[in-house]
Amino acid sequence: MSTWSAPVRYAEVDQQGIVFNSHYLLYCDEAMGTFCLDRGLLDLAERVHLVASSLTWHAPARWGDVVAVDADCTRLGTSSFVMHFDVRVGAKLVCAVDTTYVLAADGRPIPLPEDVRGLLTAAAPAAPPG
Repeated sequence: MSTWSAPVRYAEVDQQGIVFNSHYLLYCDEAMGTFCLDRGLLDLAERVHLVASSLTWHAPARWGDVVAVDADCTRLGTSSFVMHFDVRVGAKLVCAVDTTYVLAADGRPIPLPEDVRGLLTAAAPAAPPG
């Protein structure tokens, strides 16, 4: 699992001070980037296509909150994989997202290489001390 976090910016909220729904997918994109960076898979992040996302809201995130997004690969197919994202404010789950990605070349699905499959399901490397 990898985690990305950032404070909610004023531009991300509606007039009630609640994060507008589309920003949750942006947070997940950031978490996906962190997940790939942690595993040396930045080239994968550039070659996958988002196929579907399912969002389930549990509570609002608000301006001034710090959102943390945990990212984990939960399913592997031949050319696709599913990432699960938990968007939290502190210990409170505010949104759960499942996103299916497919690896493609020239607009056609291609099999996930074995080394990539292993890195997708491996635990994130430990952060260096300091």
